[in-house]
Amino acid sequence: MIIYDEVHLLPAPVFRFTADIQARRRLGLTATLVREDGMEGEVFSLIGPKRYDAPWKDIEAQGYIAPADCAEVRVTLPDAERLAYAMAEPEERYRLASTTSYKNRVVEHLVNLHPDDHILVIGQYLDQLDEISTHLGVPTITGATPIKERERLFQSFREGETRVLVVSKVANFSIDLPEAGVAIQISGTFGSRQEEAQRLGRILRPKGDKRSAHFYTIVTRDTVDADFAAHRQRFLAEQGYAYRIIDADDLLYGKPVAE
Repeated sequence: MIIYDEVHLLPAPVFRFTADIQARRRLGLTATLVREDGMEGEVFSLIGPKRYDAPWKDIEAQGYIAPADCAEVRVTLPDAERLAYAMAEPEERYRLASTTSYKNRVVEHLVNLHPDDHILVIGQYLDQLDEISTHLGVPTITGATPIKERERLFQSFREGETRVLVVSKVANFSIDLPEAGVAIQISGTFGSRQEEAQRLGRILRPKGDKRSAHFYTIVTRDTVDADFAAHRQRFLAEQGYAYRIIDADDLLYGKPVAE
């Protein structure tokens, strides 16, 4: 018998060769059977049909994952950055919109809103992650971080010595951080629904005191950042999750935060 964890990855060339290994039984497991290249259907031809499926909200109701409050915090591109965005090439616009300096203030405010929680700040662009890490005075974990140092920082987070970690996409998969209760997403891999769900999944381990997890995604309105965010949220919306919309100015200056 072969068990494929994260089976949605199987259609990728680097993994699909494992489907040629002979076995009488094959079992695939995933929380996110979705791919942006549309090849998720190939999973069935590689190992067999879907046998069981359950919406995340049903699993939450049974107590296997924590309830989650999802919020989209909308920031406005400052005038100085808006001109650069308007003049940029299409492939550069997402980076400019995603890494606006205004997001740093919002991240700091959200971290201060949750003084007793373990918090992951998650992003795509390394210079942005370094800037926020320096701004908050907390460690960063990226693909360049040595394995021993990663494990030391993750263990420090688990034990409560480190309360806030800034992490790149290396934290999307295969890390066990049950203490994490808040995730703040500042940028992502374009419109990846699978990545959005994986990042929410990082904070869904049930909490001992039954408290809810909090997932914030900070989005620059009227840019491609907002367009990609809408696409990223589709899979979670299909699972029954809804995003509260919060204006960043209202959040920072004490006005009502729900639209």
